[in-house]
Amino acid sequence: MNTLFDKIWDKHVVQIVKDGPTQLYIDRLYCHEVTTAQAFDGLRSRGLKVFRPDHVYAMPDHNTQTHDQDKPIADPVGRKQVETLDKNCEEFGVKEFKYNTSDNGIIHVVGPEKGLSLPGMTIVCGDSHTSTHGAVGAVAFGIGTSEVEMVLASQCILQQKPKSMRINVNGKLNPGVTAKDVALYLMSKLTTSGATGYFVEYAGQVIRDMSMDGRLTLCNLSIEMGARGGFIAPDETTFEYLKGREYAPKGADWDKAVEYWKTLKSGDDAVFDKELNFDGADIEPRITYGTNPGMGIGITESIPELDSIPADEQPGFKKALNYMGFKPGEKLLGHPVDYVFLGACTNGRIEDFRAFANVVKGHKKHPSITAWLVPGSHLVDKQIRGEGLDKILEEAGFEIRQPGCSACLAMNDDKIPAGKYSVSTSNRNFEGRQGPGSRTILASPLVAAAAAITGKITDPRTL
Repeated sequence: MNTLFDKIWDKHVVQIVKDGPTQLYIDRLYCHEVTTAQAFDGLRSRGLKVFRPDHVYAMPDHNTQTHDQDKPIADPVGRKQVETLDKNCEEFGVKEFKYNTSDNGIIHVVGPEKGLSLPGMTIVCGDSHTSTHGAVGAVAFGIGTSEVEMVLASQCILQQKPKSMRINVNGKLNPGVTAKDVALYLMSKLTTSGATGYFVEYAGQVIRDMSMDGRLTLCNLSIEMGARGGFIAPDETTFEYLKGREYAPKGADWDKAVEYWKTLKSGDDAVFDKELNFDGADIEPRITYGTNPGMGIGITESIPELDSIPADEQPGFKKALNYMGFKPGEKLLGHPVDYVFLGACTNGRIEDFRAFANVVKGHKKHPSITAWLVPGSHLVDKQIRGEGLDKILEEAGFEIRQPGCSACLAMNDDKIPAGKYSVSTSNRNFEGRQGPGSRTILASPLVAAAAAITGKITDPRTL
């Protein structure tokens, strides 16, 4: 019996090139301002049109400001990229969710919440975290700019078929443990290259129990294990999430779609190239201590001692700790921090704001902390206000910024200063990722909230 990945992949094969790649049909292409300008220029230079513009959706998100969105973008490079996307979408007839409109936000947040990302689809974008959309049961992966041009021109892409891996997380999660902690735990176990060459299907009781927002977080981080992408078989949680969304099927079309979506699962006798099993009870709230997302520990644990690290990895380990200002064997509980960032395509959804607000309610932001709370979309912002979370956050001393990628990647003006520590709900902690010289500690919204009110790394279960 084929795996679910095989079912979706095989259904989209146009042709297989002998001794070469597969020509794969793409259902949905998402575009943003950073990786599309050259692709549109390529079409223009060859006198080509977008082959299926109704399958393409665009949105600026990386360079957008998260304040004063009614004013022009201050950074000239960022402004030029956003303006170029506007012009290209207009010229080529591509639907764009424009900056400073109620449809804008982060493409990996808006796609699922509008019902544009659907089970059984193939979805690509010139952005590595496209794997997020796998949470709805789609085969979704990031591509390069030349491949964006290929999809714009033909609605197809040339790809080698990845191997398949299933990661089962069984049992139950303990209180205070989130989907983000599950992802950080898996990355520490597999390392940042442990899933290279694979497409990962997440399964098991912990995954089935996850909300849609949690699944989107988990799939978002698949790329950080080296995987080509990650996805979850659609179920009642998926259908309930998608029903009634703007672009989701309606009426009889919905009923027909759900009947098909219910067939999208791996068979009981499906054989994977690799299968791994983990117990949810072994996971506690997590933090990273190094400069890749796999360098993580449980919040009560210590940084590994040098002699526990393989000899060939020790130079990189020492370099990372030197950059972060940490020592082998050190516990990080109680370590002072300077910034807290809630947001990104990893944790910028309504559930993340509910979790953060739940922790800070009745407390006050620590005076040493600068906090940036950035919704992933205008819909999330609307939900925050509709549920009164904005009042709870304001009473605790926090303000909500406007939607965008924000401090995830230092492509806008939300940058962490050199040497400062940031507890961040984003996806990467590379050197300089959040700003030149910045020191990023990846964590869940609960850990971020605990740090925001204590001014230091704090186990949220103790509050």
